[in-house]
Amino acid sequence: MSGSPTIGHIGVFTSGGDSPGMNAAIRAVVRAAAVSGLRVSGILGGYEGLIQDRVQPLGPRDVSNIVQRGGTILRSARSDAFRTPEGRALAHATLQRHGIDALVAIGGDGTFTGAMRLTEEHGTPVIGLPGTIDNDLAGTDRTIGFDTAVNTAVEAIDKIRDTASAHDRLFFVEVMGRDTGFIALACAIASGAEYVMLPEVPQRIEELVSALAEAKSTKSSSIVIVAEGDEEGNAFAVAAKVKEQLPQFDMRVTVLGHLQRGGSPSAIDRVLASRLGVAAVEHLLHGTQGAMLGEVCGRVLATPFSEAVGKRKSLDSHLLAILPILAT
Repeated sequence: MSGSPTIGHIGVFTSGGDSPGMNAAIRAVVRAAAVSGLRVSGILGGYEGLIQDRVQPLGPRDVSNIVQRGGTILRSARSDAFRTPEGRALAHATLQRHGIDALVAIGGDGTFTGAMRLTEEHGTPVIGLPGTIDNDLAGTDRTIGFDTAVNTAVEAIDKIRDTASAHDRLFFVEVMGRDTGFIALACAIASGAEYVMLPEVPQRIEELVSALAEAKSTKSSSIVIVAEGDEEGNAFAVAAKVKEQLPQFDMRVTVLGHLQRGGSPSAIDRVLASRLGVAAVEHLLHGTQGAMLGEVCGRVLATPFSEAVGKRKSLDSHLLAILPILAT
């Protein structure tokens, strides 16, 4: 994870799904590098842009007024070509052509898998920053974009609660989370939902039906948060199964979808991204490579890609325990 490469030119890129705060991380990398006398180049379109030689210089003024913007100024894409040794060889050739000594990769599990392969095959020093709304990466308490995504979803769910109460309806609200339920669980707690369906927790429809039937005796409306990857299906599938057993309920389904990825990042995400972006440059200069930086208990720590990739965090057991208490 550590070595002593000579770093004079850093490349930075975003890869995979976009997340609010990526721009703040880019800005921090560029400005921290400038203070240390380093050059920075932005790679447009992630690994595919690296293969296609879509590289442009970035200076402190190029990243002005982006800390508040969602999305990513460098854009993002997935690359089938980079999954092959030949594609990674082309990417390495691009780095050599531009004299780029090290990379800062902002993304999630797939991004770090690619970075690990590039380091293993070509010796490229890479530091990863956890940019994903899913908050599922080991080695960090929060990922860049998670806080904003949850706040965006909760704001929408609060509005849904208004109309649910007005019409005595049961709403199923689907949030992102194909493999993990971090967003769903946080939204359920924050919005006062009656129930949540999570990929990590096996839950039979009968359990949900029983909880909803019990809630109906004291509440005129209910909200169920469904992570898109729940084993019982998406929100439409779950609603259809519940309707079979509770046909008397007036039900509606809302899918928040990519709404959760967009928007201006929260202050928490801006601070986290800025802190990790500066730390990425510092760690590269001190010889750290092949690792993801995260914030754990208030400290910035480096986790080797080999430990971060494919190893997901567990949901907060305390939050799981208090949800049914709060839903009574």
